[in-house]
Amino acid sequence: MKQKEIVILTDDELKDKLSAFQKNLYDIKLTHAVSPVENPLQIRNIRRAIARLKTECVRRNKI
Repeated sequence: MKQKEIVILTDDELKDKLSAFQKNLYDIKLTHAVSPVENPLQIRNIRRAIARLKTECVRRNKI
């Protein structure tokens, strides 16, 4: 997800996306521990998307 897409989301959508990405990251890491993932860059992209979502959550709560 790009930052432009994240800014548009409502607070509820932001929390839903965050939990969905965290669950997805957990599943991919678990799968990767057993057998190599087809695209390991996927893990990095998901981690970065989670960071962007968390940053937006913090930014909105301080305003």
